[in-house]
Amino acid sequence: MRTILAGLAVVGLALCSAVASTVRAAEPSPELVAYGKTLVEAGDCAGCHTADPAKPFAGGKRIDTPFGAIYAPNLTPDRDTGIGGWADADFTRALRYGVAPDGSNYYPAFPYPYFTKMTKDDTLAIRAYLGTLAPVVSRNKSPELRWPFGHRGLMRIWNTMFFKPGLFEPDQSQSAAWNRGGYLVTGLSHCGACHTPKNYFGADKQAQALSGNEVGGWYAPRLDGAPRTGLKSWSVEDIAEYLQSGRNAKSHADGLMAEVVVSSTSKMSDADVRAIAVYLKSLPPARRETIVTPPDEATMKAGQAVYAKFCIACHEADGTGSPRIYPPLPANALLQSVNPSSTLRITLDGAHTVTTPRAPNTGEMPAYAKQLSDEEIAAVANYIRNSWGNSGPLVTPAQVAKARKQP
Repeated sequence: MRTILAGLAVVGLALCSAVASTVRAAEPSPELVAYGKTLVEAGDCAGCHTADPAKPFAGGKRIDTPFGAIYAPNLTPDRDTGIGGWADADFTRALRYGVAPDGSNYYPAFPYPYFTKMTKDDTLAIRAYLGTLAPVVSRNKSPELRWPFGHRGLMRIWNTMFFKPGLFEPDQSQSAAWNRGGYLVTGLSHCGACHTPKNYFGADKQAQALSGNEVGGWYAPRLDGAPRTGLKSWSVEDIAEYLQSGRNAKSHADGLMAEVVVSSTSKMSDADVRAIAVYLKSLPPARRETIVTPPDEATMKAGQAVYAKFCIACHEADGTGSPRIYPPLPANALLQSVNPSSTLRITLDGAHTVTTPRAPNTGEMPAYAKQLSDEEIAAVANYIRNSWGNSGPLVTPAQVAKARKQP
């Protein structure tokens, strides 16, 4: 009997040892975790999945859409309220196909239509990094969507109509940098989620990719090669500097893009940022620019008077400002965009130059919502959008009044 018990003990110890070895073998390497962290930053996952800075990736952040509000879920490895109980296959299916472990469909506010282009190895690297986070108990909140959009079953129809799963396909005629940039822009970094116009059902207008879109009261400008309102006048170096520091000699980041720079692009490697710049710089205009009728003389004079009183001290009489401190106005692509939302938002609320390790010096523009009327803001907007060679569609006081009501 003792011999049998001893034998069982030896077998048990062997099994425990084998299980322990398997567990140790399954633990991700430090290199994989580090690589996953770079991917998480490139995807700006924290930007949506962090409501409380003290609890990163614990979810709860409200994301407003044209169909109602969605709350980002908990990505920490808590087994009950996060993703700690998920298998690797669950995680990959969620990212690449928008399907939860229980088989329900996610809404495309979660950008799986972009993440579908990611490789399985990259999704598992992200999973490895998230698994190293401190678990946080944070229960996911239900969406607050208008009827009938709250019925997840409708997502099967949406996916059939608009979702095309599949990996990014490299173009062998292009450089390695171009292909890396394409992988990031159209996949992991999901630039089109903000910068591509949407149809009535909230799906990307693929034929107009990266040609500008209104989001959250701001206008995400064109990233294609449009001469006046796109990136045609920007060099690869201009684009890279903007992504790394939040500013360059042509423009400054503000609003939602400033958040992306701080939490994502400023943390990316020089090679990845340059790859994005190389890819974007290669894009032809996805649609024609709007033909603009210049404002009449009275409108320009009214705007010039406001500019001379409130703007000239920082932006100079010729609009050149102090690049990288106060952005220049001539040839400013965002300023000339067909949609003036960002110009109005900055004028009403003011602006703070984003600070990054590469550009720590600050600049500030005061808010003018209380000092200027709708008519005055419309006038000065028309003046700066149509001076010094600029050309932008007319802004009306009604548009300013609408912008004031934005939360």
